[in-house]
Amino acid sequence: MSRTHQPDTEGLERQLSRAIEGEILFDKFSRGRYATDASIYQMMPLGVVIPRTIADVEATLAIAREAGVPVLPRGGGTSQSGQTVNEAIVIDLSKHLNKLIEVDPEARTAVVEPGLVLDTLNDHLKPHGLWYPVDVSTSSRCTLGGMTANNSCGARSIRYGTSRDNVLAIDAILANGRRARFAQVETNLQGLNEADPNRELFRDLLALGSREAEEIRLRFPDIIRRVGGYNVDSLLPNAKGNNLAHLLVGSEGTLALSERITLKLSPILSSKVLGVCHFPTFYEAMDATQHLVKLDPTAVELVDSNMIELGRKIAMFKPIVDAFVRGEPAALLIVEFAEPDQNENLKRLDALEDLMADLGFRWGDPGKKDGGVVRAIDPEFQKQIIEVRKQGLNIMMSMKSEGKPVSFVEDCAVELKDLAEYTDRLTGIFRKHDTDGTWYAHASVGTLHVRPVLNLKLDTGVKQMRAIAEEAFELVRNYRGSHSGEHGDGIVRSEFHRTMFGERMVENFNWVKDRMDPDGLLNPGKIVRPPRMDDRNLLRYAPEYNVPEIQSAFTWSGHYGSGRGFQGAVEMCNNNGACRKLKDGVMCPSYRVTRNERDLVRGRANSLRLAISGQLGPNALTSDAMAETMKLCVSCKACRRECPTGVDMAKMKIDVSAARAKRHGLSLRDRMVAYLPHYAQKASRAAGLLNLRDRIPGAAWISERVVGMSAARPLPQWRTDVFEPDEYETSPADADVLLFADTFNRYFEPDNLRAAEAVLKRAGFQVAHATPLTGSRPLCCGRTFLSAGLTDQAAEEMRRTIEVIKPILERGGYVVGLEPSCLLTFRDEAPALLGAEWNEELGARVLLFEEFIARKHAEGSFELKLSSLPVSRALLHGHCHQKAFNVVSPVQQTLKLIPDLEVELIQTSCCGMAGAFGYQAETYEISRAMGELSLMPRIREAPTDAIVVADGTSCRHQIVDMTGREAVHVAQVLYSASNNV
Repeated sequence: MSRTHQPDTEGLERQLSRAIEGEILFDKFSRGRYATDASIYQMMPLGVVIPRTIADVEATLAIAREAGVPVLPRGGGTSQSGQTVNEAIVIDLSKHLNKLIEVDPEARTAVVEPGLVLDTLNDHLKPHGLWYPVDVSTSSRCTLGGMTANNSCGARSIRYGTSRDNVLAIDAILANGRRARFAQVETNLQGLNEADPNRELFRDLLALGSREAEEIRLRFPDIIRRVGGYNVDSLLPNAKGNNLAHLLVGSEGTLALSERITLKLSPILSSKVLGVCHFPTFYEAMDATQHLVKLDPTAVELVDSNMIELGRKIAMFKPIVDAFVRGEPAALLIVEFAEPDQNENLKRLDALEDLMADLGFRWGDPGKKDGGVVRAIDPEFQKQIIEVRKQGLNIMMSMKSEGKPVSFVEDCAVELKDLAEYTDRLTGIFRKHDTDGTWYAHASVGTLHVRPVLNLKLDTGVKQMRAIAEEAFELVRNYRGSHSGEHGDGIVRSEFHRTMFGERMVENFNWVKDRMDPDGLLNPGKIVRPPRMDDRNLLRYAPEYNVPEIQSAFTWSGHYGSGRGFQGAVEMCNNNGACRKLKDGVMCPSYRVTRNERDLVRGRANSLRLAISGQLGPNALTSDAMAETMKLCVSCKACRRECPTGVDMAKMKIDVSAARAKRHGLSLRDRMVAYLPHYAQKASRAAGLLNLRDRIPGAAWISERVVGMSAARPLPQWRTDVFEPDEYETSPADADVLLFADTFNRYFEPDNLRAAEAVLKRAGFQVAHATPLTGSRPLCCGRTFLSAGLTDQAAEEMRRTIEVIKPILERGGYVVGLEPSCLLTFRDEAPALLGAEWNEELGARVLLFEEFIARKHAEGSFELKLSSLPVSRALLHGHCHQKAFNVVSPVQQTLKLIPDLEVELIQTSCCGMAGAFGYQAETYEISRAMGELSLMPRIREAPTDAIVVADGTSCRHQIVDMTGREAVHVAQVLYSASNNV
């Protein structure tokens, strides 16, 4: 909330620094990273505290109380209603206060700290056959404290209820610093210790329940999905006792801070099936829901045609969507049955097909409408379908226009009998205001996530939002529904409590707030005494928001705004935090090590947005603070594939580095790395001298002091027997394939190129070599220049190469190479940097060695004879760029051509080397920590006679440095297998 006086933030920072063990962040960049959540709002915090202990939390609260400034507890920062933004001291509980304290398998309970992530908890519970069944779509990053504060629900709430139904007790810290245990009590407080200092508070709360019982019963909708306001119905006289913890559930950090939360657990869903019901119209899908739930499913989830269409445009989702969507339905209902007996699930799936036919939907039946059920019985297929649904929000937010689907009426809930009519009338409201909505989520409980598409940068868009909100909430009242059925109140819905619950109930909410937090210390302006939801000064795009024209090295195709679309690309980040996941996939490897908001795709994107719009001061884009923000980005490109809204931070880092290089120049180390292709030919002739760096005592130490290359890390060894092909052996005009020799393999591991050439020739292909048309310096992809931000030099290198390779590509041939980071540059950066000189279609014919082999084998034109190897097992580590472009599978396919070879793909994030990143003195330890997350432990435990395969030069060096195990390129494996045939 806006304050009438400016607090002494410097004094606060000094006090906090003296009082707590954790981190204190009061700089503009750090505060900016905590100014937004997944909502439409932005409020700059006073500062950020990252406590190490609960004592740090208590000290922060005490200092804030004395200074008269508010505090805001925060977990994953994925709230969609503005709960986790405020002009306050933000306490980030996610980094350290994230322990599982206790599990009681027999009682089916767990005690957790508030910063524990849901997926992490469930991983710990899995050996006990248990899980926490509030299965929200953000489970990979949301914290149990945030879920409790929001009264989160999840897809299976029809079976398990909301967080409120699964929280047994909360040990909390009150605004006055006193501890209190909120749990079940008798209405007369019998059994509560007479000396308990909170007895009077509890007595007053229960007295409110008795006094206002009639009003509470009158005003609170009788539906599962009601999370608006305070849960004062938990205070009603109840012979079975009152659970006071339920008053804190859904209170959004406004009543107390959680220290420990006791959860009710459930048995894991050991077996399940899915039926994907297809409907020709949206209305018919909504009308069918009330009938489908009679089969007692564990979930019924909606996916509309907008989500299907957008999902098909996202590379990682397209093949999955195509697999479970038949034709062009207007809507899908994903129905899950998860009874312990799989035979029972299959019977219910049969019954679902029969019911759909009874409702009039069956493919191929002349008497029925177009529709039916796609069955998903295979667990992996189910997992993929559920993942697409879980990413519904991010898929919807992948629209590249300035108008975005906006969250403000998305959590309204009505009874199922009213669902079809309600959604139809709500669609009419949207169209009345010249927009339309996207629909998905929890049809089983009458809560559909619907977001009208609006441009909130414009005053007209904000006015549309206000008008739609007022009319939509009036519609919900008419159906006796809930205006807040999930995701809480925050800023966006709190204002409407007065019309939804009535004046008297709002005063009851105010009384609860004042009784527990009389000074308004805890997250003010949420639930009670809120601002207007359409106050433009609180929006992420405030009235003064403006991005002046900036220079960008790349063309950001399809995006709007300054910098040839750079602005629009940055603004694609919706803050939902998929990059905060701690397992599966690759992103974001630096965050997985540091757990710092700065080291996230989200954190970097927020810093960029604030910088280019002038909110971080002049020259923020090229500042040291921005360089620090980008420092741990390893350019893995995982976000390019795994960020559902497509925030390509690796490419953005290049643009930022280019701007900084123009303003500040480059360091000696950056120049050495960037210009490696220029001097490598001469350096190789002095290999013996250069390699002394890691042999002469003290030489590595000197190189660290002078250049900044870590003395703890041996550098790649130069070779004198570099790869120098006979360019006259086969003319490019006669070749099937042009072999591109990258700088790294040419000068440091030339045997890989020799092996690749031999394999291709043995397979019957005419091989020529990509050699320069003029001069003797070998061709280059420009990757090293890109890493330093020297985009002009990178473009020049690309042009030299394209001049050579373009003719063979245009006549249908292929260019083949070994190093993923080099070859894939022609698909990614080159089209965005060169414009009309190069395109993605040509780039798609520049293939990695294993891609070419897998493709030719699939065509039946790869006839290389291969024999078994002395070993029978291969462990494969995919290079980050291979994963980003979904080309790890060709390596697997290629290795499987070798008889009797078992191939295991190691599930890892980034190896941590990432070009020069792992060699830099200041990032060496982070590099090793990335490798230790999963890759190195798996390699160390592998049998000593197993082959370790890694196509990336950096990956191979990291593996041998950290484990002593040699890793080889797939070309070497095929070469060995073809030697003795």
